[in-house]
Amino acid sequence: MTACFVSFTDISGIRHTVEVDAADSLYEAAVFALRTFKQHDCAPGDTARLKVEVRSAVTHTVTVKKIHEWLNGTARTPKEQITKDRLRALVG
Repeated sequence: MTACFVSFTDISGIRHTVEVDAADSLYEAAVFALRTFKQHDCAPGDTARLKVEVRSAVTHTVTVKKIHEWLNGTARTPKEQITKDRLRALVG
């Protein structure tokens, strides 16, 4: 595993979430989360279900100028040209 979010919903319907930065397994992530929940006085009960979400999203940032440059640039393949033509039509 890697970084993840561990959460549970308490009996009042409030969802509690902690971020675990380095866990080698599902159970290790859960134990780290339980410790953090306990430190913040919101430990789940024994029948609570812990949801473990591995953080794997990648975020990229690109300027609108770069998008237009790519759309108007040379295509490397016929397939890429078709894609650029279609996308260019979407943005006008």
